[in-house]
Amino acid sequence: MALDGDSAAIGELLLDRGLLTPAQLDEATARAEEWHVGLIEVLQSRRWLKPGELYRALAFYYDLRLVDLFEAPPDIDLVRQQDVTAMTDALTIPVRRMAGGTLVVATARPGPRTLLHIIETYPGDVEIVVAPQLDISWALQTAFREEQLHRAVYGLADTDPVMSAKSVITPPQVVAIYLMISALLVGFATAPVASLIALNVVMTLFYTGNFLFKAVLVWVGGEVQERYSRAIAAEAAAMRDDDLPVYTVLVPMFREPEVLPILTAALRKLDYPLAKLDIKIVLEETDDETIAAARALELEGVFEIIQVPQSHPQTKPKACNYALQYARGDFLVIFDAEDKPEPDQLKKVLAAFRQRSPNTACIQCRLNYYNARENWLTRMFTLDYSLWFDLMLPGLERLGVPIPLGGTSNHFRMDVLRELNAWDPFNVTEDADLGIRLTQKGYRVGVIDSTTYEEANVSIPNWIRQRSRWIKGYMQTFLVHTRRPIHLYRSVGLPGVIGFVFFIGGTFLSGLLNPIFWATFLVWMIFGADAIEPFFPPILLYMSLLNLLAGNALLVYLTMVAPFRRRWTDLAPWGISVLGYWVLMTIASYKALKQLISNPFYWEKTQHGLSKQTANELDAAKSDAEVAT
Repeated sequence: MALDGDSAAIGELLLDRGLLTPAQLDEATARAEEWHVGLIEVLQSRRWLKPGELYRALAFYYDLRLVDLFEAPPDIDLVRQQDVTAMTDALTIPVRRMAGGTLVVATARPGPRTLLHIIETYPGDVEIVVAPQLDISWALQTAFREEQLHRAVYGLADTDPVMSAKSVITPPQVVAIYLMISALLVGFATAPVASLIALNVVMTLFYTGNFLFKAVLVWVGGEVQERYSRAIAAEAAAMRDDDLPVYTVLVPMFREPEVLPILTAALRKLDYPLAKLDIKIVLEETDDETIAAARALELEGVFEIIQVPQSHPQTKPKACNYALQYARGDFLVIFDAEDKPEPDQLKKVLAAFRQRSPNTACIQCRLNYYNARENWLTRMFTLDYSLWFDLMLPGLERLGVPIPLGGTSNHFRMDVLRELNAWDPFNVTEDADLGIRLTQKGYRVGVIDSTTYEEANVSIPNWIRQRSRWIKGYMQTFLVHTRRPIHLYRSVGLPGVIGFVFFIGGTFLSGLLNPIFWATFLVWMIFGADAIEPFFPPILLYMSLLNLLAGNALLVYLTMVAPFRRRWTDLAPWGISVLGYWVLMTIASYKALKQLISNPFYWEKTQHGLSKQTANELDAAKSDAEVAT
């Protein structure tokens, strides 16, 4: 695609003013043709020009006034008469009506297409002016603040309340739990031995089913689908940049300015036209430090800061829901601030969407850590993630079981995400909940072989805060999706229900039940078999021994083989120490249960940037940024 006359003339104007070098203009022109976008979009994806210089040149070329919407804000009542999505897409906004009736309309993209849009949207006399894109975005956020905040918080609860964790537990669930506890207490009062035996049978069967299910997942998921992976890689490599859609990237952050440069450097390295990325740095409006750090980076124009109004609950899903209303892409992905996705990830995801069934709504990429070998905790965290993302999630997909999404590198079709009211702001593991909800609504979630690397926790207290929040979210998700057991069965089938119970329920129940089994084992070790024999008939005793010996041995073995797929064989021996990791899981599980009762919507903050390796990643990111400038 050759540049149109306006773009070519604007390029020459910038060259004549000394704002671009000939080499920069040649590169921008080539990129515009290669990516099938306008010259301005390419310049916005580079840091050759300051925003003020670019928009002054645009105003001069089109003989329009340049306005500052921060110094002279638009008439909010006038703005609210228009559709915010249309204004976001067109980058236009009505500013004010003059005394004679003329409407002043600001745009960040003057030109024939915008002129046609303005004529169709704003009848009557119109004066067109130029305003920077960030000015327009901020004006829209200000005008629709309350309305969009309410939708971000209550969109799901208002339209599909049974799927929202806003109500932690429903009256029927309260009755069910009350009846179960009552039956247990009556049993202990009237037949204590028989009741304890029955309870032991239930717990033993659950444990047996839990480790057998995980073994099946690893066996199924471990079958390397080389042909499928190669097909995705081949199609991704063959994609033409001019055919690629606009892709929205959400980066929700809170009080972590130190790691922001890592992600911005990683996004610049993506094998995707930067001019076709719609990147939203999503920050809480009270987080002055991170906002200042983001602005100090002087990021390219494709990066946009979205400030989320303060409200309850203050959670990542609420922030993402708010930013979603300004997303312009056909697809959307969430990255955390310290993430480093593999460069070809977005193209692989698009290839996967094309090859999967039409009802595929989300592609989950794999997560792992770039500081895996820093200490014992990071090694165990890496083994945990390798088992989870490299083996178990592919197993869930192969079996057609609902997949709980990870917190980052989830790629969505934008239309489905909006149809489902996106994330539940009252669920502190909103990603896992959304994965289950997608399946219940008839959509599929896929997993592909592309990895995003992030920082593993190096501190045990920090790890417990993070893991207790995850487990609390799994508890919320379990409560939400068991409110209608018949509906759950009809929507996901029997294998889906079994998988949901063991994968979601088993994640937190095993942590809660572990101390009971450990205590029983200690009693047996100290006092002998006579002390527990009345409560463990022979067949139950054999099953319990099977759990203790074979079950735990199998889980240790699975932990040890998890890193082999990535050829990280040096990590395998650390799997022997997984019992210590399970102790931490139990501590986190009981903390999660306490918070579910006392403070269910509290988002426990995980501190990033503590790793020594992160400092190296930050230095490398800063060096890349200097080269890019």
